[in-house]
Amino acid sequence: MTSISVLIEPATADVLDEVLAIEQACFSAPWTRKMLAAELSGNQFANFVIAKCPDPLSGSLAVAGYFCFWVVFEEVRLMNLAVLAPFRRRGVATRLVCTALQAGVERGATRAMLEVRESNCEAQTLYRRLGFRQTAKRSRYYVNPEEDAVLMELAPLQVSEVCRQPGASSPGAG
Repeated sequence: MTSISVLIEPATADVLDEVLAIEQACFSAPWTRKMLAAELSGNQFANFVIAKCPDPLSGSLAVAGYFCFWVVFEEVRLMNLAVLAPFRRRGVATRLVCTALQAGVERGATRAMLEVRESNCEAQTLYRRLGFRQTAKRSRYYVNPEEDAVLMELAPLQVSEVCRQPGASSPGAG
């Protein structure tokens, strides 16, 4: 598929319903409304961004995905990344992750870390393309269904060339 226009902006409480719907559509063990709200407004380390893209039917901007990441001193922790199915493989997740990596660099972080389901090959491919490498596995980390987690790290933290490609980092680009 081709990339689409993507606008990344900070999430606010008024998009919580849309973020919750994306969470429930994308994960077998989704975060609850309370968990999402706590990340959105109650965690000093949390950063919450949304991706808006043109809706294929109406053409108006719709929340296509979101990303919750933490910047804790020298580390960026990639927490939850979700993109609705119609917008996948079109550059939305890449834009969201690039936003997190750039925020980490700007705040002096030196590495980025994440866990991903072992079966989520698409996500692992995305992270590898951005420079992450597998460092370990956590046995039976995920539930519903039970599954191992692959731990990945980007150290030293850098913003990948993928993020610098035309249209990858400018507002409204895909």
